[in-house]
Amino acid sequence: MKRYLYILLLLLCLAPAVAQTTQEQRAIQQISRAAATLKSMQADFVQTKHLKMLGDKMVSRGRMCYQQSDKLRWEYTSPYAYTFVLNGNRVMVKKGTRRDVIDVNQNKMFKEIARIMMNSVVGKCLTDKQSFKVSMEESGQTYTATLLPQKKDMKQMYSRIVLVFNRQTSMVSKVTMYEKNGDTTEIVLKNAKANASVPASEFAI
Repeated sequence: MKRYLYILLLLLCLAPAVAQTTQEQRAIQQISRAAATLKSMQADFVQTKHLKMLGDKMVSRGRMCYQQSDKLRWEYTSPYAYTFVLNGNRVMVKKGTRRDVIDVNQNKMFKEIARIMMNSVVGKCLTDKQSFKVSMEESGQTYTATLLPQKKDMKQMYSRIVLVFNRQTSMVSKVTMYEKNGDTTEIVLKNAKANASVPASEFAI
C-alpha cells in the first residue's frame, strides 16, 4: 500500500524545488501559474511496471480526478480494482471487498503523503527543498523535470523520478519512477481535462 501512495504523490508533483537557471525558473513559473488556476482535473492513465529480474512488464489502467484543494480519487480499473480516495483529513482505500478508512491526523505516514500531494497540486511544493532536488529541461513541446529524492524513505525506494509536462497546458503527461532494485514504473496520463465539474460522489468516503 505504501508504494501505491508514493506513486500518487509523485504523479501530482508539479516541480517541487527552486530552479537553478533562468530557463528552469521560467518553466517552473509557468507550471506554478497553471497549478494556481487548477480547480479540478480528470484523466485516464496507463501504468506500465517493468520488472528487471523477470524481464517482464505489467500494464494496468484506470482514471483519476482531483478537486481543489483537498480531494483526490485514484482508481485502477484493469486488470484489478483498487481505489484510493483522499477527502480532507480522511483517506479511503478499497481493494476488492476490503475497505479501510484512515484519519490522516492519526497516521504520520498518511498525513505526510496527503500534505505533499495537495501542496504539489496547488504549487506550494515549489519551495519544498527537503523532499526533492530538481533539474528542468525544455525540449520541443515538453518540459522534463528530474527529481532526486532527499528524504530517507523515498531515497530507499527510488533513485530518481522523471516527470514530463506539456508546455502548452503546463500539466504533467508522464511520470517515470526508477527504483533502487532496477524496476521502473511509467504512468502516462491521457484525455486530461482541467477545471471541468467533478461529481461530489467521486470523493465520497
